[in-house]
Amino acid sequence: MALNFNQYTSEANRFLKDYAQQMNFGENTDKAGRILTSVLYALRDIIPMQESFQFMAQLPMFLKGVYVHGWSVGKKKPKIKRMSEFIDLVRKHDGAAAINDFEYSEEVAEQYIKTTFIFLRKYISQGELEDIRDSLPKDLKDMVYSNIMF
Repeated sequence: MALNFNQYTSEANRFLKDYAQQMNFGENTDKAGRILTSVLYALRDIIPMQESFQFMAQLPMFLKGVYVHGWSVGKKKPKIKRMSEFIDLVRKHDGAAAINDFEYSEEVAEQYIKTTFIFLRKYISQGELEDIRDSLPKDLKDMVYSNIMF
């Protein structure tokens, strides 16, 4: 199987443009990329490894690379039970840009997270999203559950 890096680059650019528009960022694909990466890393940190592998298998090739970048599978998982804790984890992964990306607002951050899951439905099966939802603590199920049913 030959690797077509030009195709992956085109897919990545198209994906980020679509995602930025879904997030109402206009053409700001840099911000979109930071937020998407932060949400994926935070999700990766809290779901079981087997779910991560199943989730990652459905991602487009370029997102698989994003998902695994810097992943330490032996690292202890953080105890995240509430949305506010998940938002803090997302912000931590966003680093210094989090101050601007999430506008100092829990509501904005939560909306970005939920919109990310809505967008990912184009790539991830409903069954896999349900499996991820089932592996989340009760207070986090809504970030996936409310978005897979329509």
